[in-house]
Amino acid sequence: MGMKNVRSLLVLCLAGLILGGCASSEPADSGPDLEPIEQAPDTSSTETSEAAVGPVVENGKIVLPTGDGMGTTEMLNGVFYFDFDQAIVKRAGHEELDKHAEVLASDRYLRVRLEGHADERGTREYNLALGERRANALRAYLVAQGASRSQIEVISYGEEKPANSGHSESAWAQNRRVEIVYR
Repeated sequence: MGMKNVRSLLVLCLAGLILGGCASSEPADSGPDLEPIEQAPDTSSTETSEAAVGPVVENGKIVLPTGDGMGTTEMLNGVFYFDFDQAIVKRAGHEELDKHAEVLASDRYLRVRLEGHADERGTREYNLALGERRANALRAYLVAQGASRSQIEVISYGEEKPANSGHSESAWAQNRRVEIVYR
């Protein structure tokens, strides 16, 4: 028998095994008919059912169940501020960013947009680049903590979308930010 005939025979045998396994949708006879056992009602605590509920996206923000069994939730802070002319993630935001990274790492279908902003000082081009650097700094932090780079989109608005339209240091401080928007 030639190699071609052996291959043909193997293909036919494999096809027969596959089709034979799929041929019947009737269950095999497993012995005498037994009455189904009635299930007892679920008496587990609400904490167990609460833990089964995951994060929820509401208006671009992420809401997490607290797991306290009371049905309470926690909305994560989605705004992170920067010093003047800086794109370094402040230590004060690390704990909150860790929560965002954990949420993203646990659900690979979640997507976020990091929107970088700057205050009005500096040229338009410089502020667009600064907003992008700030958003990229947050993305690098989230990825280092377990989020996937493919989940994160970066955009910069520069000075175009101020949170505070004032012209003081306190107004500018509110405008030097990155906002995390869940989609």
